Amino acid sequence: MSSHEAVTDAAPQDTSDKRRWIALAIVMTAAFMDLVDATIVNIAIPSIKGDLGASLGTIQWITAGYALAFAAGLITGGRLGDIYGRKRLFLLGTAGFTLASALCGFATSPEMLVASRLLQGAAAAMMVPQVLSIIHVTFPAHERGKVFGMFGAIIGLGAVSGPLLGALLTQWNIAGLEWRPIFLINLPVGIAGLLLGRKFITESKAPKALRLDMVGVLLVTAALLMLIYPLTRGRELDWPLWGHLMMAGSVLVFGALVAYEKYKTKKDGSPLVELSLFRVKSFAAGIAVQLTFGVVLGIFFLVWTLYMQIGLGWTALRAGLTGVPFSIAVSVAAGLSVQKLVPRFGRKVLQAGALTMIAGVLLYLFEAGRYGTGIESWQMIPPLVVMGLGMGLIVAPLTDAVLSEVPQEHAGSASGLINTTGQMGNALGLGLVSVVFFGSIDDERLAEVPAEVGAAFTNAFQNSLGWAAGVLAVIFLVMFALPAKPKQHLEGGGDADADADAVVVEKEPALTR
Repeated sequence: MSSHEAVTDAAPQDTSDKRRWIALAIVMTAAFMDLVDATIVNIAIPSIKGDLGASLGTIQWITAGYALAFAAGLITGGRLGDIYGRKRLFLLGTAGFTLASALCGFATSPEMLVASRLLQGAAAAMMVPQVLSIIHVTFPAHERGKVFGMFGAIIGLGAVSGPLLGALLTQWNIAGLEWRPIFLINLPVGIAGLLLGRKFITESKAPKALRLDMVGVLLVTAALLMLIYPLTRGRELDWPLWGHLMMAGSVLVFGALVAYEKYKTKKDGSPLVELSLFRVKSFAAGIAVQLTFGVVLGIFFLVWTLYMQIGLGWTALRAGLTGVPFSIAVSVAAGLSVQKLVPRFGRKVLQAGALTMIAGVLLYLFEAGRYGTGIESWQMIPPLVVMGLGMGLIVAPLTDAVLSEVPQEHAGSASGLINTTGQMGNALGLGLVSVVFFGSIDDERLAEVPAEVGAAFTNAFQNSLGWAAGVLAVIFLVMFALPAKPKQHLEGGGDADADADAVVVEKEPALTR
């Protein structure tokens, strides 16, 4: 099949075309690049802060801006691929991601870096949703099990290698560029992906004509900005009145979004958000779990980096190596939960994951208080491994549990909404860092007595861990609304296969965007 022929989802795959494996390598590399970029940035934040003189609020936006743009654009990116062609949007997203990476790498000010990260997140929202759609039309159903096994391995490798790679690139200080290579490394990968993707990826479109919901996109983006911007800037500006008004106004905008989506559903049946999904109790509960779990991850990974590198004065490499046992524990538990535990124990596995994470968080809180600024990397390993095991028990099976009672025809839309909600939670958590972490730090006191930075950051880290444990307790309770044992919501082939493919993308944990 020519790579220039446009096919629909229903078109048969040509199993004699060996080039499909090259296409697979290309899209998997793009997925790996996105995941590594998500996990690589936090470890370099102290270096960025020192080099560009970025404020603490700006530091939050370097991570939250990416998550916000990614969340706001995910559903639209998938819809654009269905309408105009997955290959076209994948290449456009890859080009945008590569350009944005160059702008990040050559940023001359904190403002330029934040703007470039927003562009990078928006480009990723065009690129990432096409990956599984391209795999679906490139491989026949009997090959997809093997393909998605490889995809899962790549995701696990990205989760483990991202922080370590970021630490090495920062520590090596290549050509005196300090943190910049963490972004510039994307350039050769992105250029190769563009050149090879143009030649080897087959174009495909959805069999039915769809419509964009740009009003819905604008409303959800505005609501998120009105909520997250005051959170990140409020502390620096002494919590002005306009910030409180903006956050209150975001509730009204979310209400307007719901009203408009109802109207859009009646008008042409192509809303950005399929509101009927929320009538399914397990789906509504799952969305709540995904949102709050994203908040926990957004808070923890940023404050953890700041605690180790600024509070304890560790190098990026030491911080990155300290996090490796956590990443390995997540990967191991994720594999066990899906293959062995969930089929037998169902929802209890996810709840055990929440309780295990709480135990790890509380153990970490205890150790941080007991050892203070003298804590060693090896002393962090037990709580990190316990937390990683708990997280792995949740992230891998959560989507299937949430989707198990969703009607088959809405599985693809529901999957995209779950991923978007997770990214929204991540962005919200990054915004809340101002409250739960920086809110515990007295800047004026530290300016007068720099020697107290370590103790202040340790106390702030403990405060953040307390919040994380509380949110995880709420997640545990909400999980009771999930099905006791996930049902097989998809049967047969055809469109069901397409929806099943859409589900797999949720296996990627949104760690540290």
